[in-house]
This record gives sequence, C-alpha cells and structure tokens, in this order.
Amino acid sequence: MAAVRVEAVLAAAEEQEAEKRRSITVEKELELEYDLGNLLAVDRNPPPAAALRGVGPRREALLRALARDNTQLLVSRLWELPAERAGGAGGPLVAQLPEPTFRLPREKPAPKPRPPTRWEQFARLKGIRRKKKTSLVWDEQAKEWRRRWGYKRAGGDPSRAWLAEVPAGADPEEDQFARLRREKRERVARNELNRLRNLARAHRAGSAVPAAPLHPTGHQDRDELRRVARVARVSTASLGRFQPRLPKEPAEPPSRSGGKKRRFQPLLGNLAAERSRQLELLRDMGSKKPVLDITRAVNKQLRQEEAEAAAANKGKKQSKRGKRGRRQQRPGRSGKKSGARRQPQQQKPAGGGSGGGRRKKA
Repeated sequence: MAAVRVEAVLAAAEEQEAEKRRSITVEKELELEYDLGNLLAVDRNPPPAAALRGVGPRREALLRALARDNTQLLVSRLWELPAERAGGAGGPLVAQLPEPTFRLPREKPAPKPRPPTRWEQFARLKGIRRKKKTSLVWDEQAKEWRRRWGYKRAGGDPSRAWLAEVPAGADPEEDQFARLRREKRERVARNELNRLRNLARAHRAGSAVPAAPLHPTGHQDRDELRRVARVARVSTASLGRFQPRLPKEPAEPPSRSGGKKRRFQPLLGNLAAERSRQLELLRDMGSKKPVLDITRAVNKQLRQEEAEAAAANKGKKQSKRGKRGRRQQRPGRSGKKSGARRQPQQQKPAGGGSGGGRRKKA
C-alpha cells in the first residue's frame, strides 16, 4: 500500500510539472505574426476542422485552448521587451512598447477639413506666411513675463492707462480715454461679426460635424435600444413602412425627420378599389362635359346676380338724377328759345297766305 501511494504521489507531481511547463511553453507549426505596438498577434495555423464543425462543449473547449495559447505567446514576447520601474524602485514594472506596424481601422469617420476663413484665403493669395510667436513676452514696466494678448497682457490695456497721448491732428478737447474705449468696443464687435461670418460660411459649406454613430455597449438601456431600433427601421427606402413590427412597437413608425410626410396609396393592396379609381379617372378624362363643382358654381351664380343687381340699381339712380335736371332746365329754355322758334312760324302765314288760299280753292 505504501509503494502504491508513493507512485501515485510521484505521478501527480509529474503531471503538475508538465502542466506548469505547458502553461508557459506553446508549440506552433507556423510562428505567429506579432505587432507589439498594438498588442496584436495573428495566428496563421489552420485550426482542426473536424473539431469545429459541431456545436457543443468540445468546440468551446478547443476555442478557449487556442485563445489561451496565443495569449501566452503574446505575453512571452512582451516579457522580452526592455522594461523599467515606474515611479521609483517600488513601482510597477512597465514594458516599453515599440511603434505599431499594423494600421488598424478608425472607430469613427475621419473629420472633414475645416473650410478656410477669408483671412486665410487672402493670406494664401498674397503669399503671407504665418509666423509662430511665443505666448509670453517680457514686460519692461512690470519687470515680469506676461501674456502677449488677453487679460493682464504685456504693456497693459491702453484704454485703462492713467495717461493717454493726444495724437497729432486730433481735437485737443476730445476725451482720449473715451475714444480708446470706443475703438476697443468697435474692434470687439468687428471680430465677433467676422467670427459669425466664418461659422455661417462653414455651415453652408457642409462642414458640420456628423452625428455620433451608434456603437454597441455592454449594457444598453431601454431608450438606447429604442433609438437604435428606430434608426434601423427608417434606414430603408420606405422609411420602415413595410418592415415587420415588434410586439409593443407603435403601428405607425416615425419618419426620419420627425415631421409630417405625404401619404400615398400602397402599390400592392385592394385591386378592386384601385380598378375603380382608375376607371373613374379615365371616365372623367374621356367625358366632354367638364367636372362640375356644385359649391363653386353656386357661389359664382350668386356673385353674378349680385353684380347685375348692383349695376341695375346704379342705372336707376343715374336716370332719376337726369330727369330732375331736365325738369329744372325746361322753364328757362321755354322763355328764351321758344319765342325765337315761334316767330318764324307766325311770319310764314303772312308771306304764304295766297298759297294757303289756293290750296283751299283747289
């Protein structure tokens, strides 16, 4: 019994040693391709196809063993890099990674170039080059280093100085401090206007920052899942009208812009209703009689009758005014012109009395 126990202990110890050696030594037919700058290892060895065909614990165990071996090879390569203690002798051991060699794809799209401002366009046209200036300059008055621009700049703000020089040709009675403050306000307003113009020009050029893309996260809440589902639904040509709905999703999906959208008849639907609509349209187009709008016709007839009645009333009023004017003018005309007209009538019988008698004799 003692001999059996000793052999079992020795066998267990050998298995433990083999397990330790296996945990740090991995043998591969083809050497892995490493990119230590990105902590990347590429395995070109083909996996056993027979073990990966089925779905079960055997496949999962094989994938875990393969991932563990490749990770062990990558960590072994990291221990070969030069390392140093961070933060002193008692700090953690940090390895110095080399420059990455494999170009990984971007997580987000590359930013669009900013459109040039008017000054940048003018400087490029005239060949003006921008000179790099330091942000700090030596102030002789304060005897210290100060900022070149902005608050507490070198030389101080001229509008806040206790002494202001009167320029040549200026009005000596003018308040120079008020002039300096006014010029400063004008400069600030002009700079703000130019800034807003540049922003408007950039917006028109289409350089607005695109919306943040949707990326899967570990724990997504209900609102984020609803937003992702809505974006995926309205990404189709029909804006999600013919997409299958979820159990608790509203019947009418919202549009992409959130506003009202025109409604069209579906292409596939009730054939009888579509045939009746088409026949009615052809009947209206083929008939010689125009389509009668009863409401419009009645309103037009009423307006025409009102216009005729108004014209008749206006004519009656004008005729009444004319009769009154004639009645007032008749007495004057009879006194002046009636006598002149009757005088020739009275003279005719005197000159032509024989004629009148002859006619009687005849």
